[in-house]
Amino acid sequence: MRAVVTAPICPLMSGPSYQCERADEALGGMTVEVLEDTGTAWRLVRTHYGYTGYAPEACLLFGEETAACWERREKKVVLQGTCDVLAAPDVAAWQVASLVRGDLVAPKGREQEGWRQVLLPGGQEGYLRGSFLGQYHTAPVYEDEEGMRSTLVDAALAYRGTHYRWGGKSPMGIDCSGLCSMAYLLCGVIIWRDAAIREGYPIRPIPRENMRPGDLLFFPGHVAMYLGDGRYIHATARAGDDGVVINSLRPGHAGYRADLAGSLTAVGSIF
Repeated sequence: MRAVVTAPICPLMSGPSYQCERADEALGGMTVEVLEDTGTAWRLVRTHYGYTGYAPEACLLFGEETAACWERREKKVVLQGTCDVLAAPDVAAWQVASLVRGDLVAPKGREQEGWRQVLLPGGQEGYLRGSFLGQYHTAPVYEDEEGMRSTLVDAALAYRGTHYRWGGKSPMGIDCSGLCSMAYLLCGVIIWRDAAIREGYPIRPIPRENMRPGDLLFFPGHVAMYLGDGRYIHATARAGDDGVVINSLRPGHAGYRADLAGSLTAVGSIF
């Protein structure tokens, strides 16, 4: 059986309890495969990118036909960091829901005076600014390498300043692999959610001297995206940074991190 994620952010825990570690987050509009009914308020699920975790039942709408119907709909992705869905096309209208970057909605009709009517995965309808939405990509957004690299970097930079959250993957809080995997996902590429190069996913190891913007830098238990000129963007829990920042591999640069520069284990690329 499958289900649709109806909450803007659905925690995926390592066990069926909020006392367990957060492994990941599924975002609104994603579909998941239900692997196990625990007999509690939690279900073991697997995301479309292959990650498993325990999700609260309250965040899910169950049913194979429900999931299939949602998947058939045209969808847009929220690109604004956070935004409200309103009951009417008026900034003073009541908020129906609050969404985050990466959530999916189904557009209804054409944009009018800057507003777009949308259907949410839980069945609610409302309005939000059309400029908050972007194309939902299920394949690489660009065929040419330079365009794809630039778009990947822009997608990662959009999270700059987001605070660190273990297992997070939204502007409400994000971790290192959440940042990198979301940047790729928004560009239509599914990579492994953790800080590792995994067989069956498109990231492959390349020589360090060949790294270019958009490639991934792997450290023990950590991953970052290379920006060029020795600099990289990553989500770090280090005191004083506490979130998505830009650092450098080069000693002469501001933001040089000797601990990371000296522990780079691999460089990965889809190109």
